[in-house]
Amino acid sequence: MANGLRFKTARDLFIACPAIARDMRTPPTEQHSIEFCRGLLAGRVPEEAITFCAYLLPERAAVWWAHECLSHLTDLFDESDHELLALVRDWVGEPDSPRHRAAVSTAAATPPTTPVGWIALAAGWRDNGSARAATMASASQPFPAAHAVNAGILAGLARVALADRFSVLSAFVEMGIQMAEIEALRQSADAY
Repeated sequence: MANGLRFKTARDLFIACPAIARDMRTPPTEQHSIEFCRGLLAGRVPEEAITFCAYLLPERAAVWWAHECLSHLTDLFDESDHELLALVRDWVGEPDSPRHRAAVSTAAATPPTTPVGWIALAAGWRDNGSARAATMASASQPFPAAHAVNAGILAGLARVALADRFSVLSAFVEMGIQMAEIEALRQSADAY
């Protein structure tokens, strides 16, 4: 199934998304993306597997993955974060809805001070980015949405008790890998 991924190898991902090199230090290899990601999880800095998944997934899927990850940590968030999670959920379900787009744009305009704030920012960046040509750079958005997804999930993990952190991190990475494989199947089916 790894052959159907957007980026067959880790090097392919690093070439297509050079911003990833600003978020992680492990150099890419010719390993298939899923193998590389699992190697990161087993490595010295397992958090880089979260980073890799954030960039591996298409932006909307990455925002959904982040939403799902943080939804497992809701007892660590306050009411405003719960509202933001609901907003992100609604936006992913209907990204073209003017109501959801306006709400995400408003949420993304505030500085991200919580893990969920980063995810709302990712949705806003992705939403604003979808209106621009893929080749145009924006001075107000020096990083792709994957950067904010990564920051949000890692900030959420930082709130998890140290004794539980690696098991939660592993579960999040496995969820990201499953989503990448599902996206590959969906894109493959759309091609036919």
